[in-house]
Amino acid sequence: MQRILFGMCVVLFFLMGLLPQTYGDSQKLRIFVVNSYHREYVWEQEVNEGFCAAMLDFKFLDSKDQADIYTSLDFVETDHIVLKKVWMDSKRKNIKNDLKEATREILKQINEFKPDLIVVGDDNASNYIGSNFVDTKTPVVFRGIIESPVKYGLADSLEHPGHNITGILKPGYPQDTIENFSKLVPQAKTFAILADNSETSKGKIRGVVRYEETGKSPLKLTEIVYANSFSEWQDAALRLQKSVDAFLIVNHNTLKDETGASADPLKVTAWYLQNIKKPDMTWERQMLKEGYLLAADDSAYKQGYEVVRLADMVIHQKKSPADIPCLIPQRGKILANRQRAQMLGIDVSDKNFIEGFEEKASALEKYPRG
Repeated sequence: MQRILFGMCVVLFFLMGLLPQTYGDSQKLRIFVVNSYHREYVWEQEVNEGFCAAMLDFKFLDSKDQADIYTSLDFVETDHIVLKKVWMDSKRKNIKNDLKEATREILKQINEFKPDLIVVGDDNASNYIGSNFVDTKTPVVFRGIIESPVKYGLADSLEHPGHNITGILKPGYPQDTIENFSKLVPQAKTFAILADNSETSKGKIRGVVRYEETGKSPLKLTEIVYANSFSEWQDAALRLQKSVDAFLIVNHNTLKDETGASADPLKVTAWYLQNIKKPDMTWERQMLKEGYLLAADDSAYKQGYEVVRLADMVIHQKKSPADIPCLIPQRGKILANRQRAQMLGIDVSDKNFIEGFEEKASALEKYPRG
């Protein structure tokens, strides 16, 4: 009888091994998070706020204390989940060799961690890390992709991803940005784009160009600058302010200083605010906090929150990522910076289309002399 029971157990275990795995059925759920940038980056801090709020709302975490531990240590283990986060630091270490080394090290950690779910944040993590797990048994949810996930081979289409990967897009809101800026500064007719020479900037600017091509923009785009260094950025800004009415500031986080090191973004913004007297727009709250005039916020908080909503669909609702459409969150608020408005002599007090304000320019608090 014992031999018969033993044989039946062997057959049962064998058959169980042949059954398709259901996502998240391990004894303790293991989630591995890869962020493209670095801890001090304000965008990532706001993403984390939304991520942690959703982890509590969707019952991945049990208490705010657990969320605080994860925020501080990039790791938390509870009675039912192990949650780990790593950083690519691809804003400051953005040459190909750095990205390859970061990819190699992170893939090694993922293989050792053996996650039930991988969360990747922004284009670099999605491209360099997420693409390694297409059609594997491990589901992946991404957030913050500016380009299409189809470009990276992560999905067949936005409506039906078709693989084990789905996520949240971050296309920006160029139409809302430009149209609301035009309401605030109706005399402006032309603008130039100042950007660093990064994939983030290129993806966002393609959205601006597509909007321009519709012929509906109230402003004419006259020039696009992709700067590699802070000095290139300065030269372009000083030159262009003589010929354009306004600037769209896209990104400045990969600029290098005179030594070849990463330029402090707050120093870049402080110089700009002190030396450029033309009004400006951007599309992230973090840039508005630095001191730029107006933004249609591409909400980092919503990016963090909504990626967990998709994780809930995969883990708790047992839906296949192949059948979960990629999503674009609603934009955040139309925001204005009062200190920059005062510097430019622009009245923002009675503009009912502005939905929120930042009072100070954090760049000038750190670098008051620009």
